[in-house]
Amino acid sequence: MNVTLVDRQPAHVAYMRYVGPYGPPVSAFWQNVVAPWMMTNNLMHCVRYGVSHDDPSITSSDQLRYDACVEVPADWKGSGNYNETTIPGGRYAVTRFRGSTTQIIDAWAGILREWLPSSGMQLDSRPFFEYYPTDARYDPKTGEFECDLCVPVVAL
Repeated sequence: MNVTLVDRQPAHVAYMRYVGPYGPPVSAFWQNVVAPWMMTNNLMHCVRYGVSHDDPSITSSDQLRYDACVEVPADWKGSGNYNETTIPGGRYAVTRFRGSTTQIIDAWAGILREWLPSSGMQLDSRPFFEYYPTDARYDPKTGEFECDLCVPVVAL
C-alpha cells in the first residue's frame, strides 16, 4: 500500500447526506440523486468529496452517515436541498484507490490495519473522506472508479 502524508487546505463544500449501508447504495445515491443535482447547479466540473462519518464495524448499517460533497465558493448559492460545511484542513494519510464500491471497504480497512500501526501516526478526530479530483476516472460499464482515501492523522 502506497501511503503519503499530505497537508490539505480546508475545503468549503455543498453536500447531500445519505443514511444507510456503505458500498453500492452510496454509488446509487451519487448517480440517482447527487449527479442530477450537480448538473442542475452547473457543478459537474467541481472537485468532489465523500465523507464517511461512521465506522461500519460499530454502527448499524441502517444508521451509517455519508455526505456526498462538492467543493464550492463560500458565497455560492444553489438550488435544491443541500447543506454547506467546511472539510477541515490538516495532515492526512493518503492512498490512491482504483476499484469498485465493494472493494473500497477493504481498502479503507487496509490503510487502518496495515499502514497505520507501523506509521508513527495516530488517528485524529477530523472526518475521513474520499477525494475525487476533476480528472478522476469512472467506468460506467464496470462501476470501477478512482479516488484518494484520506485519513486524518497526527504524530504519536
